Amino acid sequence: APRPPRQTQAGRGCAQPKALFMQKFDGFSGWLKAQTPAHQRMIARLRKLVRAAAPGLEEASKWGNGVWLKGDLPLLFIHAEKDHLQFGFFGGALLSDPQGILRGAGKYVRHIRVEKPADIDGPAISRLIRKAFKAPPYR
Repeated sequence: APRPPRQTQAGRGCAQPKALFMQKFDGFSGWLKAQTPAHQRMIARLRKLVRAAAPGLEEASKWGNGVWLKGDLPLLFIHAEKDHLQFGFFGGALLSDPQGILRGAGKYVRHIRVEKPADIDGPAISRLIRKAFKAPPYR
C-alpha cells in the first residue's frame, strides 16, 4: 500500500515557514486559521468543491496539511506554500486526467498548483475528486 507523501525538511526545498511545517493543528479548521487570508479564500473554494463532489469525506489536519479522508484512507490534501497551494490527490498518478491539470512525478501523488483563484478549474477538479472518491485508486 502506498504511503502518504514524505514532506521535505524545512529549509531543504520547502518554502513553508518552519513554524507551520509539520505542525499539529486542532483539525482542519485549526489548520485553515493558520493560513494567510489569500490562501484561506482559495482553500474555501476548494473545500466547497470537495464537499459537493465527495460528500462524506472527513476533514483532518495531518503532516502539517489540510487532508480529506475516506475512513482511514487519505484521498486529498492541501499543502500551503508561501506563494501557492498544492491541491493534491494521494493516488493521483493512477487517476485519468484528460485535461492534464495534475502535476508531479512521484509514484502515487499528484497535485494541482493554485497560485490565484483563477487557477481553480471547478469542473475539472470536481471530476478528479469524484473519481478519487468513488474508487480510490490505491489501497
